[in-house]
Amino acid sequence: MTNNTNCLNFQLLQSLAALIKKALFQGSTEPANILGLFPSDFHKNMRDLLTKIIVENLPNWRNHAINNQVSLPRLVDFDWRVDIKTSSDSIARMSIPTCILQLKVQETASCVDSVPEVSSVNVELSKETLDTMLDGLGKIRDQLSSVAKK
Repeated sequence: MTNNTNCLNFQLLQSLAALIKKALFQGSTEPANILGLFPSDFHKNMRDLLTKIIVENLPNWRNHAINNQVSLPRLVDFDWRVDIKTSSDSIARMSIPTCILQLKVQETASCVDSVPEVSSVNVELSKETLDTMLDGLGKIRDQLSSVAKK
């Protein structure tokens, strides 16, 4: 009997996890939308209680899911400065401005209970390279804005 009970408990847990995943995917915190995820013959009081719990916890679960998804390293911080490269010899003199960009990047966590390491990456950019990068970032910003409006 305990084996049968364990099996039923496991099925219940799996069904609840699937329901929460559907609610997260749907993204609505409206109780009417959550109620629509249940079968029509589901026990009314249990459905109402689970809907209330899901609606109250959905924002926290959404943030947790977003923060713990598999992803590339994240930009934590950056700093920059402008340097002037100078050189002189008998033939020519040079005074070229460059941008030194320091990116602080947090690696993806390998374990749930570990804090990922933050590393620094330094990049030197000429004016032309910086212009190209800023143009590309502007295009990315425009695309993100148009997607966010939909």
